[in-house]
Amino acid sequence: MDRPAPSIRRGTNDDIPAAIAVATVALGWNPDEPNEAFFRWKHLENPAGVSPMWLAIDGDDVAGFRTMLRWNFLSGSGDPLGAVRAVDTATHPDHQRRGIFRSLSTVAVDELTAEGVDFVFNTPNDNSRPGYLRMGWREVGRIPTRFSVRGPRSLPRLARARTAATKWSEPCEVGSPIDDVIDDIADLAVATPSPGGIATDRTRPHLLWRYGFEPLHYRVIRADDAGAIIRLRRRGSALEAVIAEVFSPSAAATRALFRRLRRELPADHLLTLAAPPHPAPWLPTLPRLGPRLTVRDLAGPGPELAQFRFSLGDIELF
Repeated sequence: MDRPAPSIRRGTNDDIPAAIAVATVALGWNPDEPNEAFFRWKHLENPAGVSPMWLAIDGDDVAGFRTMLRWNFLSGSGDPLGAVRAVDTATHPDHQRRGIFRSLSTVAVDELTAEGVDFVFNTPNDNSRPGYLRMGWREVGRIPTRFSVRGPRSLPRLARARTAATKWSEPCEVGSPIDDVIDDIADLAVATPSPGGIATDRTRPHLLWRYGFEPLHYRVIRADDAGAIIRLRRRGSALEAVIAEVFSPSAAATRALFRRLRRELPADHLLTLAAPPHPAPWLPTLPRLGPRLTVRDLAGPGPELAQFRFSLGDIELF
C-alpha cells in the first residue's frame, strides 16, 4: 500500500534546526561547519526580507524543505522588482522518490504568485535542472564568464580543476572586511554608471548583508577610484578569486583595479562575468562554462537573459 503524501506547511524560525538536520543527511553538510549560523544569516538577516520556507511533514518527521531567498531588483527605468532566488532545498533519503521536491516547489510558486512576487530565478545544476523545467521554469541562457590566469605556474592546477568550487572560502589577507569600508563602497556604488537593464538594488544594507558574513571571508580591495569585493575559494587544486562586485567609474579605472587584483591576490585565476556591471572586455570569455540561468514566471512574465545585469555576487552559490 502506498504511503500517504506528506502535508506541506509554511516553516517558521523554530523549524530551522530540523531543516538543517535534513540537509546535513541529504546533502552531506559537514556538521563541524557553521551551517546554522550561515542559514540564519542568509534567510533571516537579508534586508530584502525573511526567506519563506516550506516543510513537508510526514507524521512527526520533517521529510523535506524548500526555501526561496528574497531578492530586490531595479528595472532599467528604476522601478522595483520583487523576486526570489530558489536556493536551499533537500529531501530526507528516507522520503525520496515521493514527489516531495515537486510538491514543495508547487506550493511555493502558488503562494509567491498570490503574494505578488514577480519571478523566481536560479542556476540549477545538470541534475536538478530537468525537474525545474518540468515544473514550468524556463532556461533563458548561459551567463558567460571572464577569467584571468595569474601566470604559467597556474596552468597545471587549472587543468586539474574541472570540478565544482567549494562552498566555503579560504582566508584572505588582502583587502578589508566590508564593515570597515562600507562608506567608501557605498560612495563607489553611487558613482558607478548604471548598467541599464535589470540589476540588483545595491543599497548599503544589501551590501553589508551580502558580503558581511565573516566565515565567507569577502574582502574589499580598492584601486584609486574603483573597488572590488572578492573572495578566495578552492576549485579542485586551483585557488580561485571570485570577483563578486566591481564598482568603477570608467574602463581605465577598471583596468587599474584588475591589475592590482592580479598582482596582489594569491589566486591561480580571477573569475568574473562578461557583462556589466563587470566591464572587463579585454579578458577572455568562458561562454560555455558559465552558469545556466532559469526563470519561473510568477505574477507577470519573467525577464530574458539579455535584460539582466548580474554581478557574480548575485548568482554565485552561497
